[in-house]
Amino acid sequence: MTVRTRFAPSPTGYLHVGGARTALYSWAYARHFGGTFILRIEDTDLERSTPEAVQAILDGMKWLGLEHDEGPFYQMQRMDRYREVVAGMLDAGTAYLCYSSPDEVEAMRERMRAAGEKPRYDGTWRPEDGKVLPTVPEGVKPVVRFKNPLDGDVTWTDVVKGTITIGNKELDDLVIARPDGTPTYNFCVAVDDWDMKITHVLRGDDHVNNTPRQINILRALGAELPLYGHLPMILGTDGAKLSKRHGAVSVMDYPEQGYLPEAMLNYLARLGWSHGDDEVFSMAQFTEWFNLEHLTASAAQFNPEKLNWLNNHYIKAADNERLAALALPKLERDGARFDGAPALPTVLGLMKERANTINELADAAMLFYRDPQPDAEQLALHLTEAVRGALALFAERCATVAWDKASLAAMIKEVLAGHSLKMPQLAMPLRLLLTGQLQTPAIDVVLELFGRDVVLARVQKGL
Repeated sequence: MTVRTRFAPSPTGYLHVGGARTALYSWAYARHFGGTFILRIEDTDLERSTPEAVQAILDGMKWLGLEHDEGPFYQMQRMDRYREVVAGMLDAGTAYLCYSSPDEVEAMRERMRAAGEKPRYDGTWRPEDGKVLPTVPEGVKPVVRFKNPLDGDVTWTDVVKGTITIGNKELDDLVIARPDGTPTYNFCVAVDDWDMKITHVLRGDDHVNNTPRQINILRALGAELPLYGHLPMILGTDGAKLSKRHGAVSVMDYPEQGYLPEAMLNYLARLGWSHGDDEVFSMAQFTEWFNLEHLTASAAQFNPEKLNWLNNHYIKAADNERLAALALPKLERDGARFDGAPALPTVLGLMKERANTINELADAAMLFYRDPQPDAEQLALHLTEAVRGALALFAERCATVAWDKASLAAMIKEVLAGHSLKMPQLAMPLRLLLTGQLQTPAIDVVLELFGRDVVLARVQKGL
């Protein structure tokens, strides 16, 4: 069997974190077996589906690097195929025309609720041997209903949840085509999975109730059933369903906040799957390891601190030129000035050890790309008369010293010894004059990066 998986989002909003995890697992399973990963856009909800939402899905998949092998397929472009299948089912007697109005159907359900029964369509227009159907009302366009089995049950072995059984008496005769001929969601999904020869369906567990309906439709079509796996939802830190109050839930919010796609993928992979105690792994390792046996049936909890830890790991491992390209837009928005300033990749390589996001990294680097504005009280505290003499000597020596970290460090030690000062007494006012802040990398590194002209100009201004 050639593995064929699919990711089939509805374009009614952004690509959700949970949807991205589903896409990742489906992609990885296909990659593990050398199979095919299909992207399908389920856009039959015309009131809610938008081109912007479609683009958000495509952008999210591209950012994550989850490349599809086939597609994207759009359900709205497959209407002729759905109508063809509906016509075939009507001819085969596995579907029928129903002229009951929405008000009549609701009245049926109300009567069943009052009788303590599960509300459902009562089969008024369902053809049966020996049954006389009502007279077709004039001017009424019918819906098409699937002739769901009346007895027995639907059982499938869910690769995440185990064996699930739902009685056919719990299921309605599902509407598969509306009065205007447009097909409905569950019908389209079943036909698509059949036509696209999907072998494995991984999706959120909010689809569990759809599965028996789709299985019955596929059986009526004589189609081979895929294996189903329903992934538990992702929860916030408070145990509630992940939502905006927990932070970003749209995948494309994460690059805006400074996260790397490899960190996001690594983190999502562990939200419902594990490989022993392994926490950090590449996508090549993940696709080699990924299997369905280690998917968990319990809900995963989204932990921003863990994501930050992973993102820091990948930032530290990232090429400095790449980091510079990612950080540059934020630096430019923040008014960074690059004329005569140190090379950005070099600065980011120095600052990246402690940065959890690209935004934090850009903020940290900003001290090299703005005019310093030291706090007057701090400057008065650290730039004492005893220090001014040492600072003047430091400026004098800066004019001739070799401008490398080792030479600068040796020169500073000589200045400190000549004025009986300790390193912080000179380093603190230097940091304030050069950067406007007290927390910086080692002072000799800062001096080397700024360069002789900038250092002399800022120190002499402070004197």
